[in-house]
Amino acid sequence: MTRVEPPPEPLATGHSAGRAEGVASGRSFAPTAGASALTRAQLNERALYRRAVEAVIWGMPAVNYDLMLQGLTPWGGGPNQVAYWSRQLDWRNQTLTPNPNTVYLHPFYDTKAAGPMVLEIPPAEDGCSITGNVDDCWQSALEDVGPAGADKGQGGKYLILPPDYEGQPPAGYIVLPSDTYQGYAILRSDVKSGSEADVAAAVAYGKRVRFYPHAQADDPPETRFVDLAGKLYDATIPYDRRFFRSLARMVDYEPWLTRDKAMIGPLQTLGIVKGEPFAPDASTEAAFDAAALEAQAVVDLRREELFDPPYFAGTHWAVPAAHEVIEGNTNFYADPNAYPVGDRAVIYSMGYFSAKHLGAGQFYLMALHDREGQSLDGAATYRLHVPAKAPVKLYWSATAYDRQTHALLRDVTRASRASNSPDIQANPDGSVDLWFGPEAPPGHETNWTPTRADRGFEVLFRLYGPEKALFDKAWVLPDLERAG
Repeated sequence: MTRVEPPPEPLATGHSAGRAEGVASGRSFAPTAGASALTRAQLNERALYRRAVEAVIWGMPAVNYDLMLQGLTPWGGGPNQVAYWSRQLDWRNQTLTPNPNTVYLHPFYDTKAAGPMVLEIPPAEDGCSITGNVDDCWQSALEDVGPAGADKGQGGKYLILPPDYEGQPPAGYIVLPSDTYQGYAILRSDVKSGSEADVAAAVAYGKRVRFYPHAQADDPPETRFVDLAGKLYDATIPYDRRFFRSLARMVDYEPWLTRDKAMIGPLQTLGIVKGEPFAPDASTEAAFDAAALEAQAVVDLRREELFDPPYFAGTHWAVPAAHEVIEGNTNFYADPNAYPVGDRAVIYSMGYFSAKHLGAGQFYLMALHDREGQSLDGAATYRLHVPAKAPVKLYWSATAYDRQTHALLRDVTRASRASNSPDIQANPDGSVDLWFGPEAPPGHETNWTPTRADRGFEVLFRLYGPEKALFDKAWVLPDLERAG
């Protein structure tokens, strides 16, 4: 595929803010004879390219969702079914930063034809519970479920309503109005340990979830479960023309949200118009390829900026999400003076789902660099010291992901170690030393997570059932330290 080089930066044409910035920075944004001499075709090409870059940044969460849904097709899955894994994940799950230490179930809803959908969550019992969230297709949170959610661990029936629903919702449900027809739930059936028996128990408990149209609530049909264990399920972000095909599909299917109507015109420039076929020509698709790569570079740069300041002073651990996005995802971006589209793209370029109440059921910290500030290198060996008395009610885990794709490292034997791993070795004081590298350090095989010498990596540290000592920072996670 031929790479189309991006056009030069556009020149401003007299915007006062632009002139002020230029004066402050020593740069000039005054129009030039070269700019005025651009032909109509050149101006159109530049506009298409600029708008394509912005479309990638704006559309990231919806495309992220669509890729997960479309990834079910080869395995016979689709809307209003539950994708699940009958064992803990391996690298064949190529979603963005999934947790290999839990059992996942993903009900995907589509209320356009089916109408309201019912999601039944079983009560927590016998040490089994669900940690989960229901999101729309823009990945804004409708509600949390399970002990940290609206049912408080008692179990409950959640009713997901379409955007055009009229009338009074029926009684007896936890009602979730959705601004979009499509969306999904991310349900984690919590695993006591990584033993085969405990994993099997978590799978059996998770399959007590029920998912069906409310129109059939009097005689609910069997929930369709699609097992993806051992199957390649790729939902990584494609930074090329494929991104725009997915985005066009979402724009055509979903209603325009008021907050996004300013994108109608720019997307028309790209040939993305609701109700019309998306059929870009070869030169436009080549421009899409180049624009997507530039958008990726912009998002990667912003991701690095989110790590300053870190969560723990003097370390390189950070919450991999801007506060404005976390808040916006809980209230559908209700602040009339804020819409952090760029920071939102960062989150959904490397992960999926949002929680209604982040910190109630789970908390996340990410590291891209070691103690010395160097990027984590898959060819090197690192030690991560996890202090004793980690502030969790359930468990903690540390997982290595591909630095470029943000998915599990391909072709590794395992991707994570956790406090509930059955063979994890603790130190006499209760702390745990974890190791990351291409080969296991002698004597530390059970606490080792393999990396690939040809790939950079990042580490996500999860805390399920986080406790006060994490938030007041009485407990501090130190940096990864290069050991070889």
